[in-house]
Parts: sequence; C-alpha cells; structure tokens
Amino acid sequence: MRRDLSQDVPAIKWPNGIELTTYSAERASAVHELMQIGYREGGGRVPALDVWQQQFENDPEYDPALCFIASDADGVIGVAQCWTSSYIKNLVVHPRAQGRGLGRALLLHAFKVFQDRREGFVDLKVLEDNRRAQRLYEMSGMYVVRREMVPD
Repeated sequence: MRRDLSQDVPAIKWPNGIELTTYSAERASAVHELMQIGYREGGGRVPALDVWQQQFENDPEYDPALCFIASDADGVIGVAQCWTSSYIKNLVVHPRAQGRGLGRALLLHAFKVFQDRREGFVDLKVLEDNRRAQRLYEMSGMYVVRREMVPD
C-alpha cells in the first residue's frame, strides 16, 4: 500500500501517557518482545533476539531515527520500524494498547517524518487477510498499488 506525501498529513493525536522515542540498542529486547507478540497475532515469526538485532541494525536501510517507539508507564507498547527507502517495515501495537489510536498516531508520525525528508510517498506491505490493518491504512490515506502472491 502507498501514501502520497504531497497531501497534508492530519494532526497526530497521541493517546494519553505516551512517550515517543527512537530505537537504541538498549531498547532492542523490549522492541523484539513486542515484535514477537505482533507476529504471533498477525502471522509469521521473528528470529531470536541476537539474530533479529544483528539483521535489523546491519540492514543497509537501517536508521535508528526511523524506528519510532511508543511507551507508557508499563513499557514499550508500539513500534513503527521504517527503512530509509520511505518504507514502513513493521507497525506493531501491543494488544493491551489497541483501539486507542496509537497505531494511527505512529503511522501518521512516520508519514510526517518522511514528508519532512521530502519523500514523495511511503509504502508498506500488508497481508490480504489482515483486514484490521488494511482498514487502518486506508483510513490514513493509503491505497493499494500492487498485490503479490504470498507462498505457503
């Protein structure tokens, strides 16, 4: 899916009590744990922490300033992991924080950051059966640009 960044990005409304930071190695364990929860619910899997961290931090499109981490008093509850190619690799919200607008806030924040970097658009992939995520993306101004078959 794609979002044209020549259009205005709506004002971001963060849920109460949210602190937004960016990725650091000290947060790797908490981010990894949330990714595991997200993939369990959405399908797929995340490698072990050491493998995941090495792959993440050594990816040619890695920039810690493009990995947005939302925390509340109890810890990390949201992550938007983006690549330098104006691509949202992962967007995960902890189940206890879903339905409060955090996913939308993280998504809009990513749009704004890429817009400020003068990117023309931002892309992401979503599974066809993940209707909840698709609705979030569509309500945030994203549209389908290409469908791909996913091997079993």
